Amino acid sequence: MSEHNNEKLDVKEDEIHLLLDHSYDGIQELNHPLPSWWNATFYICCAFALGYFVYYQFMNGPSLNDEFKKDYKVVLAAKEEFRKANSVFNQEFYDKTVSKDGVNNGKVVYEINCMPCHMEGGRGDVGPNLTDNYWLLAKGTPPTIHKVVFGGSEENGMPAWGEILKPEEIYQVISYVMTFKNTFVVGGKEPQGEKVDE
Repeated sequence: MSEHNNEKLDVKEDEIHLLLDHSYDGIQELNHPLPSWWNATFYICCAFALGYFVYYQFMNGPSLNDEFKKDYKVVLAAKEEFRKANSVFNQEFYDKTVSKDGVNNGKVVYEINCMPCHMEGGRGDVGPNLTDNYWLLAKGTPPTIHKVVFGGSEENGMPAWGEILKPEEIYQVISYVMTFKNTFVVGGKEPQGEKVDE
């Protein structure tokens, strides 16, 4: 057994065979082997890494771009499915939404998203005046307003809110916008579009 400064080291009998033959400041080490489960995990990972490398480098495994394109097709398909399901005005859903405090909720949606362009009370600024009887893109009815709000108008700078707002929020904000109709707010923006008589 190793000794240092004439002192016998405290090593258990069944660990003597693990004692390394060197000493640092009187400290000796035991060479305990790694657990078998750790070794097995390590070798499995090495085998997987080798197979992974060979598959993706030499066997035409899909690249990151290939995987992105595949996943993006799924996203586009889901967006198109959503657009088809929600782009058509649903009168029943509109009536149900309005009856559940839709106007008040629509006011909140309007103030957060629409007011920067249409101003408070819908008097218009960058966007058209919503309080007169002239309509630039819609015809002053919920179905025509829904089409504009949902799909937007790139030419007129109107965002497609159907990609941002929830369906119920779109219906709620429409119900709130309908409260502006023909209120002719003082100081509103000059008329734009076509006059709609009702």
